[in-house]
Amino acid sequence: MANIKSQIKRNRQNERRRVRNMAIRSEIKTHTKTAFQATEQGDEGAEEAVKRAVSRIDKAAAKGVLHKNTAARKKSRLMRHASQNS
Repeated sequence: MANIKSQIKRNRQNERRRVRNMAIRSEIKTHTKTAFQATEQGDEGAEEAVKRAVSRIDKAAAKGVLHKNTAARKKSRLMRHASQNS
């Protein structure tokens, strides 16, 4: 346990951010998985699912939850999969 006030505060902030980041990452995984499944099955909502996933990935990268290159890689893989299965 930290003895310094600033470090105690920093630990509280880090914990709040960790929980928020985990929720956002989980949401990204869910949207991506839904988009992958929709494109494989050829659903009419597949395009909307891909759009929603890409939007969420962009938002996470803008907020610093994901590194910009990680976001670009995830979007690239998703778009490539969508174009192959459409």
